Amino acid sequence: MRLLITRPKDDAEPLAELLGGRGIETVIEPLLDIRDLVLPAAQMGHLLDGVQGLLVTSANGLRAFARASKRRDLAVCAVGESSANAARQAGFSHVDSSDGDVVALAAAVIDKRRPGDGALLHVAGTQVAGDLAGVLEKAGFEVRRAVLYEAVKATQLSPAVQADIAAGKFDGVVLFSPRTAESFATLIGAARLAEACRQMTAYCLSPAVAEKVRAMDWARLAVADHPDQQALIRIIEE
Repeated sequence: MRLLITRPKDDAEPLAELLGGRGIETVIEPLLDIRDLVLPAAQMGHLLDGVQGLLVTSANGLRAFARASKRRDLAVCAVGESSANAARQAGFSHVDSSDGDVVALAAAVIDKRRPGDGALLHVAGTQVAGDLAGVLEKAGFEVRRAVLYEAVKATQLSPAVQADIAAGKFDGVVLFSPRTAESFATLIGAARLAEACRQMTAYCLSPAVAEKVRAMDWARLAVADHPDQQALIRIIEE
């Protein structure tokens, strides 16, 4: 099996290694370029003042925070195991992982944290999904947001990947986010490769991801039964 991985480079490389260990060949074609947004030191200090923990909805947000601040004493409330692992690798020792989406993250925070212990800082990109802050604010928490990175869409598929898709050299494509899936569909259309995708399977992390490519013709549209990497790998193996 040969798959196209569309995740940002820092996320794609560990996934490629995991799939390689299962005998699956991969090609990495990041459709989002993660770029840090640097906050002035005074602004970062103000955002961190009195904070009890970080809300982490992506590994990219955690890594951006780790590059922007030396603070490792804060508790990390992570949306899933991927972002939780990124926190541990960055040197955080108090890390909780929820069930893979912002609804589960909000529920876990409400269950384990107390509003009176301090504000929560959501480390995020320029675009966020769901209303995590709204849910937590209704529960009495103060939620701040630090915009620490932007995800810039690719403007085209590389010539090598276009040639391989046209030649039927991919069995499938791995899609982790609605934005990446939407970008993939747009770039496939621009390259006039929609017909070639009829021989491929789209492996999607969630129904929201699948919805962005549902209009395309696929050999199969496969959706993980749980929005995490382990569940997605399971459907690939199956």
